[in-house]
Amino acid sequence: MVTQAAMASEPPAATATVRSAAEPVVSNPGAALVKKLGTARTAGTWLADDGRPVVAVTDEESADAVRAAGAEAKVVSHSMNELKSATATLRSAPKVPGTAWVMDYRTNQVVVQADRTVSAADWSRLSDTAAGIGSFVRMERTAGEFTTRINGAQPILSTGGRCSAGFNVTNGTSDFILTAGHCGPNGSTWFADNQAERQVGQTVQSNFPGNDFSLVQYASGKAGDGADVVAIGNGNGVRITGAGEAAVGQRVFRSGSTSGLHDGQVTGLDATVNYPEGTVGGLIETNVCAEPGDSGGPMFSDGIALGVTSGGSGDCKTGGTTFFQPVTDALAELGGVQLIVAAPSAGAQGGKQASSAGPAPTSSPTQAAIAPGSASPGLTTPVTGAGGEVSLAARLTDPRNIGPGLLVIAGSMVALVATRYFRAEQDRKAYQRYYSATWG
Repeated sequence: MVTQAAMASEPPAATATVRSAAEPVVSNPGAALVKKLGTARTAGTWLADDGRPVVAVTDEESADAVRAAGAEAKVVSHSMNELKSATATLRSAPKVPGTAWVMDYRTNQVVVQADRTVSAADWSRLSDTAAGIGSFVRMERTAGEFTTRINGAQPILSTGGRCSAGFNVTNGTSDFILTAGHCGPNGSTWFADNQAERQVGQTVQSNFPGNDFSLVQYASGKAGDGADVVAIGNGNGVRITGAGEAAVGQRVFRSGSTSGLHDGQVTGLDATVNYPEGTVGGLIETNVCAEPGDSGGPMFSDGIALGVTSGGSGDCKTGGTTFFQPVTDALAELGGVQLIVAAPSAGAQGGKQASSAGPAPTSSPTQAAIAPGSASPGLTTPVTGAGGEVSLAARLTDPRNIGPGLLVIAGSMVALVATRYFRAEQDRKAYQRYYSATWG
């Protein structure tokens, strides 16, 4: 199990800074072409397998403009205005929990999904609504169930459940954890143990449903050393160097306290999900897996913060769909809060090594030169602090440290049982339940 911590410590030689929400990293330069040509002449943009931007356009004149700019053009039948009109009609229809929809730029369709909880009658009514919109609305049934991801063994706990920490942000005076809004309302107090003895902080601003983000203010007021690092296991973390907007086709990574580090692709933007608890819009759709308890955990690519885990269907054994609240949207809504990131020269000054999975993150304001398949989590760095001390968050979320802590508390018999569970895949769920009951 690989886990993450938004507060993992790091060597003091590296320095952190803040980056304004007004400086998003560009993942797809095709977005500038879409903005220039307008929503009546375009229908979205995505990254091809080689990293080259593709722009959907509705006429040959626009296609020529796209090609002249060095991007690939695809002529489609329906503009972004038509796709948005379709989603507006779906939003105005009676809400059906267990449904979701997203604009599929590549097929020029709006895809409506219904999970296994949606009745035949609701499916029929939704199908009638879709048919009334047009043939470019595609209906799909999914095997899983769309849920938020709050249950299970987590690093931060409250009376409402357990969640994963996301990214660290600051208003210049106090530091906060940016996490999922459905994790808890304003006033929720978060602890690092089941006994409620080690307080992490308190939720001071929450937005759910509608959006899905919240701020947890640290009890100490500060995130501490390593506020710009998320841990990815084996004593390593990833430096966060900025915030950006996700692009369809982009390879991304998600870290969560239950299922660890996983990767996949962005499959859609501006998705709407009708959870049982309420409707959330403007989400990033991906094929990255997630499980209960991963809520609020960070999604990133090449060191760029992209989103926090909202919910989805499936799990990390069979796969599934996961939706994320965009970081840039959350920061814009919150106002006055900035992401805590590594200084551009931190990697060089701190002597860190780049991940072997791909190129190190660049200080350039664009990721467009990176092909989706070549993307990596980001620049890696040890998560231990000065003198070999490890922060509370790192101890709680790094499995190498959780194991020894349990040994001290429970003795060698627990170690034998734990070893058996780790080795047997079929007992993984049983071990998670045991771990949740004895955590801390």
